[in-house]
Amino acid sequence: MNIVFGILIFFLVFLFMEFMAWFTHKYIMHGFLWNLHRDHHKKDHDSWFERNDTFFIFYAVVSITFFYLGANTDFWYGWPIGLGIMAYGATYFLVHDIFIHQRFKMFRNANNWYARGVRRAHKIHHKHLGKEKGECFGMLFVPFKYFKK
Repeated sequence: MNIVFGILIFFLVFLFMEFMAWFTHKYIMHGFLWNLHRDHHKKDHDSWFERNDTFFIFYAVVSITFFYLGANTDFWYGWPIGLGIMAYGATYFLVHDIFIHQRFKMFRNANNWYARGVRRAHKIHHKHLGKEKGECFGMLFVPFKYFKK
């Protein structure tokens, strides 16, 4: 029974992370930590790394904390929670950094309706170079208006 609950917790956390990504992006990255996120919208440096890349550290620490709790306490829920956060982070990296921004030259020929919709939505977000007016949405639940044939 714990395995079933663990799988359910994993998927619920994964889906909840979509909300957290949206919330963090809208209210923190485009809010009081804009100074770290700014270089993601307007590249003003020659480095492959961006100050924006530091945001992954926060989620990694949260995930690792849940792994630690799962391994060293009776809180076994820490494992599926930590794995859900980690899986979302890996998915986000794959979709956002690799597929959309092509930080590694992979998936360049993906051209199905979902790929076009995600790219279109992200491009609209990035047309605003400033802190304000950047429409924010998640990575998986992109509004349907961006999925055109």
